[in-house]
Parts: sequence; C-alpha cells; structure tokens
Amino acid sequence: MSAFTQSTYRQQVILILYGDIMIIDFNKIETTVIKNFRGGEKNTKANMFVDEHNKIMRGVLEKGCSIGLHTHETNSEIIYILSGVGKMIYDDTVEIIKKGDCHYCPVGHTHSLINANDEDLVFFAVVPEHKKKNDE
Repeated sequence: MSAFTQSTYRQQVILILYGDIMIIDFNKIETTVIKNFRGGEKNTKANMFVDEHNKIMRGVLEKGCSIGLHTHETNSEIIYILSGVGKMIYDDTVEIIKKGDCHYCPVGHTHSLINANDEDLVFFAVVPEHKKKNDE
C-alpha cells in the first residue's frame, strides 16, 4: 500500500468512526446492579454503553459501597466525579476524590473507588481498550 493510499485509508476510517455524532442518554439505558463489583463491597449501580472500543458508564456508589482493587491490563480508565466524595486507591497511594475531580488509571496500574460518606458517589467513567503490541 502506498503512503498516499495508506493516508487516505486512515482518513476514511476516521470519518467512518467519527462521522456520526452520537448522544448517549444514560437515562434511557437500563440500570445494571453489579454485586461486589471487582471484589468491592455492596452493589454498584451503572448505566453502561459498551462497544468493541470503549465502555462508557454513569455509576453510583451508595454509602459503604466500593469498586474493588483491580489492575487495568489491556485498557485504561478515566473517572470524573459528578457528585459526592470518595476515596481513590491508586497503586500505593490513597487520595480523596470529590465533585469535579478527574482520576486517570493508565494501562498496567491498579485502583479502587470507595464511598465512605453518607451521600451517593456519582461518577462518569470511560474505559478505552488498547491494542497490545502483538495486535498491531
């Protein structure tokens, strides 16, 4: 494949992937209740959109609920806190995370999200899949 053809092909793929604007209305997506998500405590409530490239979700952790400590082997995760206050364990650190904060967990790292407060911890998360070097 020539450089021009390869470049044109990439542009066509980008147009196909990004050509349509898509709105994800979490209010129209059924709420899934995940018991002990990733080994965590209690039930995580989530409205999830999933395709072959991403998981996009709005989640709710009630008082005492957590997402268990887990490692991102083939993907990363971005979590944006919509409301509430929680505790984020990231590798060997513990940080308080609150409304307006954004947490990033790159490939190969470990994290956990905990709601230790009385109000719900509501968050938005995106988990993009990454190609392994052998898949290129």
